Amino acid sequence: MTLLDVRNLNITLQTAMGEARAVRDLNITLKKGETLGIVGESGCGKSMTALALMGLLPENATTSGELLLSGEDLLEKSEKEMCTIRGNRMAMIFQEPMTSLNPVHTVGRQIMEPLRLHRGLSKKEAFEEAKRLLDRVGIPNPSERIRNHPHQLSGGQRQRVMIALALSCSPDILIADEPTTALDVTIQDQILELIQTLVDEEGMSLVLISHDLGVIAENTQKVMVMYGGTAVETGSTDRIFDELTHPYTQGLFAAMPKIGMGRNRRLTTIPGTVPDLINLPKGCTFTDRCPLASEKCGGAVPARSQMNESHTVMCHHLDKAIKARGGELYQ
Repeated sequence: MTLLDVRNLNITLQTAMGEARAVRDLNITLKKGETLGIVGESGCGKSMTALALMGLLPENATTSGELLLSGEDLLEKSEKEMCTIRGNRMAMIFQEPMTSLNPVHTVGRQIMEPLRLHRGLSKKEAFEEAKRLLDRVGIPNPSERIRNHPHQLSGGQRQRVMIALALSCSPDILIADEPTTALDVTIQDQILELIQTLVDEEGMSLVLISHDLGVIAENTQKVMVMYGGTAVETGSTDRIFDELTHPYTQGLFAAMPKIGMGRNRRLTTIPGTVPDLINLPKGCTFTDRCPLASEKCGGAVPARSQMNESHTVMCHHLDKAIKARGGELYQ
């Protein structure tokens, strides 16, 4: 049974410079227990997609399409109705816990709030449950730490508190938006392992947003590669990583550091920059940076080609892209 079904989602931001098309014709399906990774450079629409799922878009945003959670369109819900869903059926772990947690309240009070609001626990019951959650996510001395304010905890501990907060009501879907960005490598591994363990134990669906392709490979079943606000390639993680079909996907993988490459060798880069969302190209948004680009690419949006039952790619030069899978596009 499909838990999340996003159909032709479009998000437009009204800015002083004009309309910015942050997300365009996006489609996502997620079954209960499935894990989806979203990758792409900054400015490609990953976080905006996550905010749309949570109903946390900025006031200057307008949306169209359908965002179905168990058949109910979240885009038609009032803010009051979304408050009963947000933190209860869907929860989110943000990039930087120091700016997400309230600095004037203890972490215990912040974890207790959804427990009392959504689960109807008494103050005493919520306090005990908050301690249990802190212990479950690996916070030492939870009886003491529950009375701490965010600034009294380390970065890793704050992120664990965010995870405890997100898991407090056992949501159907957990959204993790770059959950390890501000952490060192050792703590990153611990946090990701913790998220994966808890997702497996609770049977939740996971949407993981990350720049780290290794993280996506190890923690998700499906991948969506976003560029210019749309999904240029989607499919199972194994197939995406094995085949690397779209030129942009090939560029992302080519830019990864490789063991044994030597100190004096420069990393591979994708030329140019992410397109301005206010002045997107008329055709393929990757045209200005793509080694395979032709006049056709700049004039028409490529069709979504079905490689197999679950693997889709948007590219005018699909045959050439397939032949270039070995990595020569960016050599």
